[in-house]
Amino acid sequence: MTILRIEEDPEEPDELDDAGEEIGQFEHYRFVADQGQGLLRIDKFLVNRMEGTSRNRVQAAADAGSIFVNGVPVKSNYRIKPGEEVTIMLDYPRHELKIIPENIPLNVVFEDQELMIINKPAGLVVHPGHGNYSGTLVNGLVYKYQNLELYGGNDPRPGLVHRIDKNTSGLLVVAKTELAKINLALQFFNKTTKRKYVALVWGNLATDEGTIEGNIGRSTKNRQVFTVFPDGESGKPAVTHYRVIERLGYVNLVECVLETGRTHQIRVHMKHIGHPLFNDDVYGGDRILKGTTFAKYKQFVENCFNMIPGQALHAKILGFIHPVTKEEMIFDSELPENLEQLVDKWRNYISNRDLE
Repeated sequence: MTILRIEEDPEEPDELDDAGEEIGQFEHYRFVADQGQGLLRIDKFLVNRMEGTSRNRVQAAADAGSIFVNGVPVKSNYRIKPGEEVTIMLDYPRHELKIIPENIPLNVVFEDQELMIINKPAGLVVHPGHGNYSGTLVNGLVYKYQNLELYGGNDPRPGLVHRIDKNTSGLLVVAKTELAKINLALQFFNKTTKRKYVALVWGNLATDEGTIEGNIGRSTKNRQVFTVFPDGESGKPAVTHYRVIERLGYVNLVECVLETGRTHQIRVHMKHIGHPLFNDDVYGGDRILKGTTFAKYKQFVENCFNMIPGQALHAKILGFIHPVTKEEMIFDSELPENLEQLVDKWRNYISNRDLE
């Protein structure tokens, strides 16, 4: 049996969330049926070989399309044959961590029996861990759904299939059933979801659009931050497409489309090409990087920094296939008020400067 852990960085501390992000914590199991194997239902075959895994969980995985025989998805009543290769994707076992239900207001954009879409405000941590054991999105979800089976344990990531940084605002899809969680996680893993972000970055980009490629991994100098390894000798492949939406003198408003979901991907890639995100205190965007030396300008930028809690980044568009109806669902969210006001402030500054 082979077990492959599917996560963007197994050592990643929980306070360092992704830019667009990870697929949740899942494992791939791989088995090859013995040559003497008689015909046997695949759910029974897997339960016999996976200690501590219930038949219900295996059947839910089959319903979600995450059991494969020789690379082809099968249902739970499929009968396994000698020599066939079986792979299955399952959620990690529950963690020993007490999740306290908390009545945290959630901005719910859409909800049905299988999932919900949340527009997360900047400043809200997604899940508990490393000093953030309360006041997180998960604490609010457990309070809201404490009667649902998926939220009845002490899993610090119930229903999560991806995440965004604490100080990044925007759209998250959250599963309400085991089937939805596995199915959605597969979509993120297979990179079939649609994700677009809007960011305010320092500097005037040389081209209206472009693609940034470069492996992303932990910095060898500081394990708390990530960096690009351009020669590919380390890290994991990452691709970000960008398009300039509006040029505002010393800053640009850009749209970023993720082809991969590495930790801090947009923030790291934009820094790599010399355009850190505005007010990003981890990657150098919280300093005046472009502009004049006048005291009036310095005060203007400081006032801008104070308008937002961290990097100017918003997860604007999220698209996926509904795990049950198979309908394509695409959600679009407006910039949060403080970020919109920040952009307006730069517009006004540039307009007034041009008149001088």
